[in-house]
Amino acid sequence: MRTFKAEFFKALAHPLRIAILDGLRPGELTVGEICHKLRVEQSTVSQQLAILRSRNLLHSRKAGPNVYYSVRDPELFRLLDSARIIFNNQLVSVQSMLAELDHEMATV
Repeated sequence: MRTFKAEFFKALAHPLRIAILDGLRPGELTVGEICHKLRVEQSTVSQQLAILRSRNLLHSRKAGPNVYYSVRDPELFRLLDSARIIFNNQLVSVQSMLAELDHEMATV
C-alpha cells in the first residue's frame, strides 16, 4: 500500500499535472481545450496526460477525431482541496512568524 501511495503522489508531483486536474474539475476536455485553457503547448500537455493516464487517474473517451479526458475519481478533487488547505495553513503560520520577527526587530 505504501508503494501505491508513493506512486500516486509521484503522479501528482508536477505543477502542470495539478493544473490539468484542476482544469478538469468542471468536466471533460480535449487536449486542445486543455492547451488553450492552460496556455501550454500540445506536446507538453500530452506528455503530462500520459503520466496521469498511466497512473489510472484519468479516463479518456474517443469521439470522432477528439479524445476527451476526465478525472476517473472525483475524490481526487477533495485531495487537491485538502492540499490547498494545508498549504494555506502553513502560509499563515509563516506569516505569523514573520510578523513576530518584525515586532521583535522593531523593539530592539
